[in-house]
Amino acid sequence: MATFAQWVEGARLRTWPNAIAPVLAGSGAAAGTDAFGLPLAALALVVALLLITGVNFANDYSDGIRGTDADRVGPQRLVGSGAAPPGTVRAAAFACFGLAAIAGLGVVVLSGHWWMIAVGAVCIVGAWFYTGGRRPYGYAGFGELAVFVFFGPVAVLGTLYVQADTITGSGIGAAVAVGTFSSAVLVANNLRDIPTDATTDKRTLAVLLGDRDTRTLYIGLVLAPFVITTLTGLRNSLALLGFLALAPLLASLRTVTRGDTGTALLPVLRDTGLAMLAWAALTGLAFAFG
Repeated sequence: MATFAQWVEGARLRTWPNAIAPVLAGSGAAAGTDAFGLPLAALALVVALLLITGVNFANDYSDGIRGTDADRVGPQRLVGSGAAPPGTVRAAAFACFGLAAIAGLGVVVLSGHWWMIAVGAVCIVGAWFYTGGRRPYGYAGFGELAVFVFFGPVAVLGTLYVQADTITGSGIGAAVAVGTFSSAVLVANNLRDIPTDATTDKRTLAVLLGDRDTRTLYIGLVLAPFVITTLTGLRNSLALLGFLALAPLLASLRTVTRGDTGTALLPVLRDTGLAMLAWAALTGLAFAFG
């Protein structure tokens, strides 16, 4: 039986910035329209955290039964390492999805936007089939696109819309920025795993592009949010505080451009997530008070 610490590791708490950042940015954009609602923002955060934890367990299960995690560079997985039975990990994933659906229903009831039940259903389906099912899209090079859509426009604009009943230009900019940050985290992860993924027929975008072009893609993705910071700063000078989020990225950019591989890329995932979280918090505050 897996220990509590192993279950916590399997939940991949280091990925939680991908869930927290969209809610911060979307809620900041809502506050900029004087429409911030704490109960809705809190429920949106619960939904996001449960969904990302659920997708982490789902990936652990699906990759584990396929043998993709048999030879890992990164942290050990529950199924791949044999620490937990596949069925138990799958049940944990479904439990997270079920709880996310309940919290999402609370968002719908409070906001009155019943059509968003369909959006939530698409999110859960997308979470499962990332690595689950007979033809997972994460194995066909579409993972980064899905991450951009779900953690960018869907999460940021969804958080904004349930509170403000509208979509703003600031919200759209934040959605693109957070989406590119989230995609960059996955790109860094898949860059690290190119050697093992290539041998297990997991054709991620990194495998398809190759090492050099994947590094170029990462650099472009992490710098894109600061273009949005510049443009936003033309109307809201407080938004320029977003440039402070560059600090955690400096070491990561050196690591990636230097050509480091394997475990040397692990801090890149962490620091990219921290930069995304810092950018979302600073920009959200700028939207609220600028």
